[in-house]
Amino acid sequence: MSAYLTDINKRRIVKIEGIKDEGIEVKTFTFKDALCGKAEPGQFIMLWVFGTNEIPVSLSMISPQICEITIRRTGKTTTELFKKSPSDLVGVRGPYGNGFKPVKGNILLVGGGTGLSPLMPLADKLNKLGSNITIITGGRTRDRLIFLDRIAAITSKGKHQAIITTDDGSYGVKGFVTMPFKDQLNKEKFDAIYACGPERMMIEVLRIADEHDVPAQLSLERVMKCGIGICGHCVLDPLGLRVCKDGPVFDSNTLHKIEDLGKFWRDESGKKIIK
Repeated sequence: MSAYLTDINKRRIVKIEGIKDEGIEVKTFTFKDALCGKAEPGQFIMLWVFGTNEIPVSLSMISPQICEITIRRTGKTTTELFKKSPSDLVGVRGPYGNGFKPVKGNILLVGGGTGLSPLMPLADKLNKLGSNITIITGGRTRDRLIFLDRIAAITSKGKHQAIITTDDGSYGVKGFVTMPFKDQLNKEKFDAIYACGPERMMIEVLRIADEHDVPAQLSLERVMKCGIGICGHCVLDPLGLRVCKDGPVFDSNTLHKIEDLGKFWRDESGKKIIK
């Protein structure tokens, strides 16, 4: 085993440098870690909050100086994390998985809710490549939107643009992200699509991308216990792909072969259940 693999599998204790409220039940936690600072957009870490289980979390900012994770409070581990303050300690392993493969050109990013998190480091990288970026994101209401300040900073330069949706129309376009997504594809040619969010949303994104013959890369979410391909909780049938090891980002060609997509899920015990 290489020294790099040995290092990323070691749990490191890091200090929380800062905490930012992003919206209802969503916070961004800032920390420093040399290995996370070398991660690729779309990779994830295993986060350990003392006294609870480890959970997989996407990196929402990646740099040698600082890294961030953006999390919605949903269970015991995230509830305990939300009690933390700056200078408190947590454990991290990783980064793990295969991230997005950046393409230079006219690019469309689609993020639903906190699914926007792994797309933000990708937007930074695409910007450096000289790509034109259109970001489409949404939430149920205005106070559930995240990263509006970061999106504004990105779209303030070059030919980048952003389209924001809310289910109730309290901000931006009323409706789901798939509505303006389809409109954009009808209006202009894109070289690649990247998406992360609720699986039903991504299935629709994949379908519309296929209609317009645009290659897509989607980041999937599954229950992960180990993060390194051993436990089998995140396996996808019939290919036997593991989201932690072979993903979490998959391309269009692979996604079309996955029968589980939008149909099945594995619970905490690993049992396959109907969505």
